[in-house]
Amino acid sequence: MHDQIQTRLLRWVGIFLLIQSTILTLAPAVRERSWDVDYRFSHWIGFIAWAVFMTAAHRASIKHLPERDPYLLPAAALLSGWGLLTIWRLDEVFGLRQTIWLGISVTVFILAMVLPQNLFFLRRYKYVLLGGGLLITALTLLLGTNPLGVGPRLWLGCCGVYFQPSEPLKLLLVIYLSAYLADRINIRSSSLSLLIPTLVVTGVALLLLLVQRDLGTASIFICIFTVIIFLSTGRRRLLFGAVFFLALALFVGYFFIDIIRIRVMGWLDPWADPSGQSYQIVQSLLAVANGGTIGRGLGLGSPLLVPVAISDFIYAAIAEETGLAGTIGLLATIWLILARGMISSLRAADRFRRYLAAGIVTYLGIQSLLIIGGNLRLVPLTGVTLPFVSYGGSSLLTSFIALFILLVISNLEDSEPAQLQDPKPYTFLAGLLALGLATCALTTAWWAVIRAPDLLNRTDNPRRAIADRYVPRGELVDRDNQPINITEGESGTYQRVYLYTELAPITGYTHPIYGQAGLEATLDDYLRGLQGNPASLLWWDRLVYGTPPPGLDVRLSLSLALQSKADQLLGGHNGAVILMNAETGEILAMASHPSYDPNKLDEEGESLSQATNSSAPLVNRVTQGLYPIGTSMLPLIRANFGETQPTDSDLKTYYQKLGLYQAPQINMPVAYDTENPSAYELRVSPLQVSLAASILSNHGMMSVPSIATAVNTPEQGWVVLSTAESRPVEVIQAEAANEAALSFILEGKPFWSHVGQASGSNDTVVTWFLGGTLPSWSGAPLTMVVTLEENNTFLAKYIGENLLDAATSR
Repeated sequence: MHDQIQTRLLRWVGIFLLIQSTILTLAPAVRERSWDVDYRFSHWIGFIAWAVFMTAAHRASIKHLPERDPYLLPAAALLSGWGLLTIWRLDEVFGLRQTIWLGISVTVFILAMVLPQNLFFLRRYKYVLLGGGLLITALTLLLGTNPLGVGPRLWLGCCGVYFQPSEPLKLLLVIYLSAYLADRINIRSSSLSLLIPTLVVTGVALLLLLVQRDLGTASIFICIFTVIIFLSTGRRRLLFGAVFFLALALFVGYFFIDIIRIRVMGWLDPWADPSGQSYQIVQSLLAVANGGTIGRGLGLGSPLLVPVAISDFIYAAIAEETGLAGTIGLLATIWLILARGMISSLRAADRFRRYLAAGIVTYLGIQSLLIIGGNLRLVPLTGVTLPFVSYGGSSLLTSFIALFILLVISNLEDSEPAQLQDPKPYTFLAGLLALGLATCALTTAWWAVIRAPDLLNRTDNPRRAIADRYVPRGELVDRDNQPINITEGESGTYQRVYLYTELAPITGYTHPIYGQAGLEATLDDYLRGLQGNPASLLWWDRLVYGTPPPGLDVRLSLSLALQSKADQLLGGHNGAVILMNAETGEILAMASHPSYDPNKLDEEGESLSQATNSSAPLVNRVTQGLYPIGTSMLPLIRANFGETQPTDSDLKTYYQKLGLYQAPQINMPVAYDTENPSAYELRVSPLQVSLAASILSNHGMMSVPSIATAVNTPEQGWVVLSTAESRPVEVIQAEAANEAALSFILEGKPFWSHVGQASGSNDTVVTWFLGGTLPSWSGAPLTMVVTLEENNTFLAKYIGENLLDAATSR
């Protein structure tokens, strides 16, 4: 029966990994959406080697351990195979090394089964084994190295082969504590003197690890020591004491040890320095968020953006490509090993084996929780490995030796379980480990589902830019479908090209380093295909390709002919121009100078971001520039108050009706004065003034502004975009608006106009031009505003009149 269960489970594990290997091979074709690609085959070396080694291990266990637990080997095989293929996917060189270490580990595992499975050897030579482990670990103080060339020197190495002594030292500590306490029958009622030797030995090991700055292993040592003493004494306060001790050590270390301070700060507030000391944890959380529920797909994510993804952050790498579903499966497999190991402990034939099995479960469980919790920001980063999964020969070999011991202990045959006085400590330990893994699952769900939208929209998330290289982004076109921003290239090399660079402050950019701005940011869901496509297409592309479908084109209300005229007239002067349909709110031209060339962000991005407020080319002055109002509103004041001079309170009430105290409802970045000063000190944007001025050309009605008018959907073609829930409102009566417009008529022209000025900060002067078509105009009613950051009434009037002439003559 045991053999059948193990055979069936291993067969299912093999099928799972075979499917995974096949998907990894086809991943380049899926990513490129083409069969003409370079396929991946190197990882098949790892899969075939895994299959050979696991088949040998399976047969050896059947022959030499007939009554073993049938779930332990398949679970370990799944974890080791899953980890091996993940490492191959991330780095072929390390994948080959891990395959060699897997062969060594399984060979040792099989040889151990061939030899007599008498654990009395471990019990008898506990001092020698632990002493040897401490000695070898101490050698790292003199001969230690680090394969990366930087960081703590925790390895012994020669000829490119490295071994980390602290990994087997954890298992040796479990063996020592289990043997020592098993020999003390009256430990539950004994004095502290019986525990002094264990305290001394464990203290020496901790001191050695602290000198090495191997803080993760030191934490595991404390947990192992505490749990095994708790199991032998039943004193629950030991667990709380250990928690208090670890918290105290963390608190003290924060002030005296740099590495602890860095990790604690990154744990408490990783967003404070996301590109510096907290880069690893931030990228880990972004990877989990990018995985979502079902993952980006094997070979389709970007797990290499997380440093040390093959080892410390392999959980985040798996989460990104298999999603919440995959990580729950991973956590369930880890729990299966822990649960079956705990059952083996309860059924053990003697106290030594019982403590030993429980200690191994503690070692595997605590180490798994520490590294997974570090990936998820549950606990500070510790730098340990995920047993069976992470890259590391020392860790893998130690994990398989621990697995062998668990299998031997579970191989009861005709032996009766040893008497158990109190099972509560064991059930309590199992409950704690289960709670820890459940917390990891819930936290993964929190980052992958709840927080994912916010995280993935961060400007420091490079995964969006990577996806844009493989999926064409929708175009921005003008009202006549002339292209403004387009995507060029082929899958894998797509890049955004900005054809009309003078519009850059308005249309913005999308860039892997500098994020997004302007309409490229506010219309991103359409341009990236996340909105406007059928739900079935979104689901299918996410499932198959791990990306959204191709982006959708968005039509703007802008006319490139009028836009070109506005930019030409404004020239090299700092300021803004907006021409708008006063009835529909559609913006026909929007110029903000100075501008910049988004095609050159790689070379000029840093200098652009540091530009002074006086130049600020990245700012859209039409919607985000706030200028003093001065005498610019005279036509509107006269329309409402006539020749009467309004009080500040009356004027403020009127300005509120004109929308000057609130943000305009338009799908692009806007600004408004939030300090609500005196009406005469109010600062407004050209867009706000244009909307207010529209009442003189639209019979007292103020429209809702719009610039994105339609999206080209795959099912219905061009679909009109709703501008806002609000509708045009009547601000003043039509007769008063018409009369005011006629009183500011420009002789010989079919429009009204007014030039005003205002004093800005540092004795600067702002010049305003307001104008629009007359109430009797038979065409589309127009309104426009010119704002110059200089004392130049002639230029403001020249720009306004010429642009209105061009617009009314169309």
